[in-house]
Amino acid sequence: MLHTWGSALTHHPHVHIIVPGGGLSADGSRWIVCKPGFFLSVRVLSRLFRRLFLEGLAALHAAGRLAFFGDLSALADDAAFAATLAPLRRCEWVVYAKRPFAGPKAVLAYLSRYTHRVAISNSRLVALDDARVTFKWKDYRIKEGNRLKTMTLDADEFIRRFLMHVLPSGFHRIRHYGLFASGVRASNIERVRALLAVAETAPPQQAETDDGVGSVDETRKCPCCGGRMIIIETFEGVRPSRPPSPFRFRIDTS
Repeated sequence: MLHTWGSALTHHPHVHIIVPGGGLSADGSRWIVCKPGFFLSVRVLSRLFRRLFLEGLAALHAAGRLAFFGDLSALADDAAFAATLAPLRRCEWVVYAKRPFAGPKAVLAYLSRYTHRVAISNSRLVALDDARVTFKWKDYRIKEGNRLKTMTLDADEFIRRFLMHVLPSGFHRIRHYGLFASGVRASNIERVRALLAVAETAPPQQAETDDGVGSVDETRKCPCCGGRMIIIETFEGVRPSRPPSPFRFRIDTS
């Protein structure tokens, strides 16, 4: 899940899903290409996402896995929670699907704007003191002219909104599923390239072994994820010029 600041430092989450334009058949024997044109109905996707999201939210509440505090403490009651979700089942959810990217470089450029930046840059901060923070935001409702405006928030409210963009423990900004799931990614990519007859654009980068030879040690695996670990840098031990003097101590019994 990716969080962006939105127009005025709001806390609306954005979920970005990149889907390949095809996939492997169930038996892995052929590559199935999506239909010509756009492959997905935005309206169908919007309503499917709405149903799955609200069903998952209701299941978490029924299992007692949601906690509510402050003004939201009343939502711990089943009837109050159901009444809050009711209008969300009727309104239209905004699910925006873009047409295919123009190559891998465009994909990286697009993703980097969300995965490798902070919630708000220093250039948007205008003024701050012990009580308030003033920052710039862009009003996208204005179609022409200068869309930049300023907003001032109390310091605690600014920090609260900032922390909305800090992922909880156990969450990741990027997750890979399907073809690119960690456990089967290498074999799937190799299979897809063979089916599409795609040649390697560059030889795989080799990692240096302990002796400096350019061969790859396939047995070096990460104990956490099972992936191959690559040596980035090797440090040689420094021998002392003379052996260390023996440690001496004295016990004073006076």
